[in-house]
Amino acid sequence: MKIQLNTDVHTDGTEALAAQVSATVEQALARFDEYVTRVEVHLSDASGSKSGQRDHRCMLEARLKDRQPVAVTDQAASLDQAVHGAAQKLAHLLNSTLGRLHEHRERTSGLPLSGTEPPQSE
Repeated sequence: MKIQLNTDVHTDGTEALAAQVSATVEQALARFDEYVTRVEVHLSDASGSKSGQRDHRCMLEARLKDRQPVAVTDQAASLDQAVHGAAQKLAHLLNSTLGRLHEHRERTSGLPLSGTEPPQSE
């Protein structure tokens, strides 16, 4: 999974920030590695140099194999909190999206669903 970091003019996109963001995103999305080809991270500071509550924003867009991209956004008091919040939201969204896809494939393939046994023939 490739992680691409984008920042606005108010956010300094240092190597340290890129490494920290990548580690957070990779950890949160590790179980979806085979489905996600790329994650674009967009960091911004709504108030610029002024401080304020929930003025840091993180938008994550996940590019999925053979599917449309999905995106989430989180706002928080710090960039770190915004990244963690968005990563958790994206993990939940992917779990929901890919879980539904997996269930649909099981139903349409004619194979029994996990945890159920095929009917016994006599």
